[in-house]
Amino acid sequence: MATLLSAQCAACLRKPGSQLHLRRAAARISARCYSSRTASSVDYLHQSVVPSMHYQKSLPRLPVPKLEDTIRRYLAIINVFYNLMLETEHMTTESNESVSTPGPWFDMYLSARDSVVLNFNPFMSFNPDPKTEYNEQLVRSTNMVCSAVRFMKTLRAGLLEPEVFHLNPAKSDTDSFKNFIRWVPSSLSWYGAYMVNAYPLDMSQYFRLFNSTRIPKRGRDELLTDDKGRHLLVMRKGNMYVFDVVDRDGNLVKPAEIHSHLKYILSDSTPAPSLPLGILTSENRDVWAGLREKLVATGNTEALGLVDSALFCLCLDEESMRDHIHISHNMLHGDGCNRWYDKSFSIIIAKDGQAAINFEHSWGDGVAVLRFQNEVFKDTTEKPLVHPGSAPAAVDSASAVRRLQFHLDRELESGIKKAKENFDSAVSKLTIAAIEFKKGGKEQLKKSKLSPDAIAQLSFQMAFLRQYGQTVATYESCSTAAFKHGRTETIRPATVHTRRCSHAFVREPCKHSVEELRAMLNECSKYHGQLTKEAAMGQGFDRHLFALRYLANSKGQSLPSLYTDPAYGAINHNILSTSTLTSPAVSLGGFAPVVPDGFGVGYGVHDNWIGCNVSAYPARNVHEFLQCVHKSLEDIFSVVEGKPLS
Repeated sequence: MATLLSAQCAACLRKPGSQLHLRRAAARISARCYSSRTASSVDYLHQSVVPSMHYQKSLPRLPVPKLEDTIRRYLAIINVFYNLMLETEHMTTESNESVSTPGPWFDMYLSARDSVVLNFNPFMSFNPDPKTEYNEQLVRSTNMVCSAVRFMKTLRAGLLEPEVFHLNPAKSDTDSFKNFIRWVPSSLSWYGAYMVNAYPLDMSQYFRLFNSTRIPKRGRDELLTDDKGRHLLVMRKGNMYVFDVVDRDGNLVKPAEIHSHLKYILSDSTPAPSLPLGILTSENRDVWAGLREKLVATGNTEALGLVDSALFCLCLDEESMRDHIHISHNMLHGDGCNRWYDKSFSIIIAKDGQAAINFEHSWGDGVAVLRFQNEVFKDTTEKPLVHPGSAPAAVDSASAVRRLQFHLDRELESGIKKAKENFDSAVSKLTIAAIEFKKGGKEQLKKSKLSPDAIAQLSFQMAFLRQYGQTVATYESCSTAAFKHGRTETIRPATVHTRRCSHAFVREPCKHSVEELRAMLNECSKYHGQLTKEAAMGQGFDRHLFALRYLANSKGQSLPSLYTDPAYGAINHNILSTSTLTSPAVSLGGFAPVVPDGFGVGYGVHDNWIGCNVSAYPARNVHEFLQCVHKSLEDIFSVVEGKPLS
């Protein structure tokens, strides 16, 4: 899952060290109030003084690193694992021409033939509504649908507050500044924000949030967005329903009517289909493409069109959640029958009101999804439109709600059965476990002048060394949303500094004084901050090398020897794939490992505790890994507190 981090190019930052604060801009922005002024219409969340896309035109372009810098950074990581140097004479500066990663990155996702389930789609679960009675499934579903439509309408009307990271909010996050900047031409507006230390973020992905679906095609999928759709797709027990949530005039359908329609669906006695169509979206993409062609040929074009053009998908599940692990499994993959994994996002609401977003990853990263999730949570908890005891509207829901029916031949029936077998086999191999470390968190680390993210990443390095005796390729995603069409860059947390520190803590704790161990923590924190800054500024090496390889392949050129070296393959076999976010709306997030022998590590560093939600396949022991993470954090915080290790 793409980590929800943000930053701006180095040239844009005035204060030393301020780049590091931008690292988590998207997550931190989420905690503030976006509203410029309260909307007078029930259709809008708020009405921003500054148009939503006001800064988009003047955002700086993603920079292309110098090739020598990319090779130097690459070799620095390679040398963590290998005592070698690579030949790079074929990587001339001429290769740097016209390199830009957004296009290749879209192509990478859409050309992948693996199932989107486990391999790409992540989840982020909502915190429960603080008012427990509002967590009832029907009430929460109705309010979330209404808030989601309000978000969509606010965005499309240009009234959604632009995504901006404020280094000096007393100057830039004010009515007076907003009333000034709104009159600055869009071609110059970014520079006006920069003058007061405010850094607008890219919002080009937002239009794909609604009415969007990934369409399976042989060889390479396509993204479809049809903003004419006014209906919602609802799934329950594998059955699929649609009804309008926007009227012919473009207004939100009355909440009491939406309430009535959802109540009708929840009370529908239609049994679960023996051949649930949604399971096909979990298939290999080429297999699914062939079966979709068959669906069209057998007369299902209109029904598929309604699925594809729906605003989004609402999945109403029949189960109540037992615990966080059950939530993770259900929201990450479920049973495959009550999902349409190709929709840009689905809101999943369990019987007990536990809710989450599962989203398809090719169209965008977590920045847009988290903004949406934060706004929906804020709106449903602070300004719910339906309440416990509210009476549904007296309307004919049986006429307004349509249950979709599909014509299936033997080939399609066989394909659905096979897809279910493949799905069950894949998810049965996944184990998820979690810990909450309660002996310290962000506040204590910051007081000690240590980067909370660096310390969390260091604990994973120590844990893997303790469990398996080695240092392995590690991936941490960092948003480049500070640039036009920016997506992500990679932070490489396994460094010579973390390797040295991990060995000292794990294998030689008695050979080093507390002062020496603390100095190692400082060095790890400092270097991780440098890597974070470089990645956020578009100065990592991963995306640059990826784009150069893409260009060489697209032109039919032979690949430089760097790409065929085993070392390159090894560092891209990311055994530790990590992603972090913290938000007042989000309870936990998760994703599957990216390689069969890896861990998928979702984590959050909170004020006074650290949480980890980790997945693994049978090749790894996730429970033991988390025990090692806990031990590593205990040792780190002991040293931070000046206590010697035993």
